[in-house]
Amino acid sequence: MCVGLPGLAISTEQGQMTGQGLEGFYRAGRRLLSRCQIRVSGREPLAVQARMTSADRARFVGTLRASPHSGPDPDVVVERVRQADGTERITLHSTALRPLRVPVEVALGTDLAELGAIASCAAPPQLAASVGESGLRWSGPTGGSSVTADPPPADALASAGLLRWEFELPPGGSRSVELRVRPEGAGPVRAVGRTTTSPLAPAQASGDDRRVQPLLRTSIEDLNALLLRDPAHPSDLHLAAGAPWRCGPAPADALAAARMTLPLGTRLAAGTLRTLARTQLPGTGPQSGMIPGPRRDAGTHLPPGCTGTEATLLFPVLLAEARRWGLPDPELEEMLPAAERCLTWLRTNVGDGTYLCDPQPGGPVRCETQAHAHRAALLGADLLDACGRPGGAELREWARALRTAFREAFWIDDLGGGRPAAARAADGTPVPQLGAGAAHLFDTGLLGGGELAPGLLDRVQTEQLARLLGGPAMDSGWGLRGLAAKEAGYNPFGHRTGAVRVHETAIAVAGLAAAGYEKEASALLRGALSAAEAFGYRLPEMYAGEQRTEGSAPLPHPAACRPAATAAAAGVLLPVALAGIRPDAPAGTVTLRPVQCAPLGEIVLTGLRIAGAPFSVRVSRLGLAMVEEAADGLQLRV
Repeated sequence: MCVGLPGLAISTEQGQMTGQGLEGFYRAGRRLLSRCQIRVSGREPLAVQARMTSADRARFVGTLRASPHSGPDPDVVVERVRQADGTERITLHSTALRPLRVPVEVALGTDLAELGAIASCAAPPQLAASVGESGLRWSGPTGGSSVTADPPPADALASAGLLRWEFELPPGGSRSVELRVRPEGAGPVRAVGRTTTSPLAPAQASGDDRRVQPLLRTSIEDLNALLLRDPAHPSDLHLAAGAPWRCGPAPADALAAARMTLPLGTRLAAGTLRTLARTQLPGTGPQSGMIPGPRRDAGTHLPPGCTGTEATLLFPVLLAEARRWGLPDPELEEMLPAAERCLTWLRTNVGDGTYLCDPQPGGPVRCETQAHAHRAALLGADLLDACGRPGGAELREWARALRTAFREAFWIDDLGGGRPAAARAADGTPVPQLGAGAAHLFDTGLLGGGELAPGLLDRVQTEQLARLLGGPAMDSGWGLRGLAAKEAGYNPFGHRTGAVRVHETAIAVAGLAAAGYEKEASALLRGALSAAEAFGYRLPEMYAGEQRTEGSAPLPHPAACRPAATAAAAGVLLPVALAGIRPDAPAGTVTLRPVQCAPLGEIVLTGLRIAGAPFSVRVSRLGLAMVEEAADGLQLRV
């Protein structure tokens, strides 16, 4: 899958686009070309390699014997370099000792279907082609597309959807054809990530574990490939949720990914915050200040959750932490009113109660929502105080009351030492299932001076939860399961009932490491790195939660986006969590709390950003951290 939004190109590893399934070139969710099959000398090349060379480009290599005198060895190599922008270059290389006359055919076709229709198996039939300038074109009720070729074909057969050439290949010679797929009447459109300076610093990693650098490099490439531009405000960039299924904006995912990539700079956070601030609901009612978002499946034990609630709570958290990483004051002041509206929404919807309930009547009180709300209250209060705005004391008081109530009402005692409830039903009955959502209880957020905000659990409860997350029921060996394997309803392929979600695994690793539970954090980290290696370092948003065994590999999930914004951002958070970087740019300090057991040996991170300047850190095999590059005046805080 080549991704450079708004473009996509999807095929199997054979390289041929057959029109089956999702195969084809896409622009903005519409399939412009579904079939692109090459035949050389009347035969399909034998595929020998398919490889992603970057997030938006793939290279396919095939071979064939075009000469009857060549013996068992192939004498023609067919190379296809495909790009997400709708360009494919086909090159024939001859290794024959004699000149070759090689006929080449490319069969083309399309249905101009929307991605949603294809996903639901409701794609329309193939359209009839007509001959266009240097190629073929197709027209349908909602538009059209065309394929042009350079050099132009010797023959173009509309009825068969064929373009034909006949090339003379001298010994050792090459000939190429370039195909360009475009919407009818539109010119070339480059991916957002290739038309602007990336908002993400090109950080690098090195050290004893060879897997860290390709994971970081691929994650940054994928994040750049998923960049979108607000059409009304072209300078504001944010992330699509993932390809191919969710190529549009998803507020909660965009905010979560921007937060995990703060070590690469604050520009993506600023663009995401500005874009979403424009979507805030106006008015004075209970929804005023909310950032709307779609509902999301929560598994078999809970009704679907509201991602708008999560996004509204993430907004002030991202702004507060972006300030710590060095967000410029003018941008902070610009977005502070929107953050205040989010915090007002929180207090309005809590009212005189203790918990933030689901927006639908009779909905449950979710554990994960309380974790998000508690963090938003504490980081929001810190932000308001720093900016001289009122309301911080009230938020802290509510957070204190929430901690007191939560530790009793959401904790279920059992013979194994207890566990947090996933939720409390409307009648107060606890929902006892243990899932990955509990990992958010460790994600308390960054305050000033390198300190983390307090959590909802007490010390004993926190230690028990760490043990549970690191146990075999939750740790699959490839990462954190969405639901413990011993729970009723466990399904290794379930979105929220057993599949490993990379975002939650990274949150667990960072939270456990920060809280001092290095054994559990290290095991989850090593599992995630092994999964990344198995997936060619392009992590999907989720994969099956089957237990890892000797010689096994993680099973892909058929509905997972790959790349996905939160999974790619997790590839940034994981190595940064090892170094324990906690900046306080307004105070001119940075605190380092590395994982002292050094689970990956020595690791060096270069090209990060704090206070807008490059930042590099080395963590030794003894778990000692050393700053190697930093902004002038940035002091190391012990």
